[in-house]
Amino acid sequence: MTRYSMLDLVPVRQGGTTTEALAAAAALAAHAEAAGYHRYWVAEHHGMPGIASAATAVIIGHIAAATRSIRVGAGGIMLPNHAPLTIAEQFGTLDALFPGRIDLGLGRAPGSDQVVARALRRTLDSDPNAFPQDVVELQSYFAGDGRTGIRAVPGAGANVDLWLLGSSLFGAQLAAMLGLPYAFASHFAPAALDQALEAYRHNFRPSAVLDKPYAAAAFNVFAADTDDEARLLASSTEQMFVAIRTGQPIELPPPVPGYRDSIGAQGRAILDHVLECSAIGGPDTVRDGLAKFIARTQVDEVIVTGAMFDPTARQRSATIAAEAMRGL
Repeated sequence: MTRYSMLDLVPVRQGGTTTEALAAAAALAAHAEAAGYHRYWVAEHHGMPGIASAATAVIIGHIAAATRSIRVGAGGIMLPNHAPLTIAEQFGTLDALFPGRIDLGLGRAPGSDQVVARALRRTLDSDPNAFPQDVVELQSYFAGDGRTGIRAVPGAGANVDLWLLGSSLFGAQLAAMLGLPYAFASHFAPAALDQALEAYRHNFRPSAVLDKPYAAAAFNVFAADTDDEARLLASSTEQMFVAIRTGQPIELPPPVPGYRDSIGAQGRAILDHVLECSAIGGPDTVRDGLAKFIARTQVDEVIVTGAMFDPTARQRSATIAAEAMRGL
């Protein structure tokens, strides 16, 4: 059976607070655990008013403390923003607190604009080899093999599952070369999905971590008891995507009836592209959408995402998605 997991950007609602967003994330994680989700990831973003996951390692600790067995981690940490030693120490600490439950997905995008990226790490390294070198350095800290001349404490010997993330061929090829699991960001950048999965599988080299490729891909699910209700609930995320793509990021807004019909051809084109890998509808629609996505990609794991203004509605959506996956 294909595993199913969840990605949460910890959305801040219009009229709400970060405190409420963090509480909703913990409640959603506990709900996902009860529904059989395999892992629960949060992603690093900075300078975005509607996303509260900037301090990603802190939020992972918050989520792990609110759950018992589900794997919890980063999908992902944007490694160019950080010194690898810092990440080794943070995730080594998380592993010490929650042994055997911590994932660390790594991406090379800044998760912000260039001004914020510069403020995070002070310098912007344009060396194309910097990210692969940082990944290898991080692996060395976790292995405690002494190659860096520094011992990460905590970090050395930590049992952290390392992933590479991507929305292009670069991450797929690097994951294949290093023999690591790979996750594709098809929930917002679907264009290279098929090429990236093919490149990862074709070029994969067995490692001490994996003897064969293990691929995951993200898929938007906006599920409700009826198709009409699901389309309404999805309009909150649709508004956020249009706002982000037009350079005006916002907090997660309440749903708007008939939103797609109100935004014109350019807005609809944005949504048609960014939400290509999505299922919006009732249980039958969601099941069919997931089945087609799995048949297309042959992924080992589907990472479900999809923010909704009402946390209760999102929990219901997570339940419908889990039932659909089990039914497949």
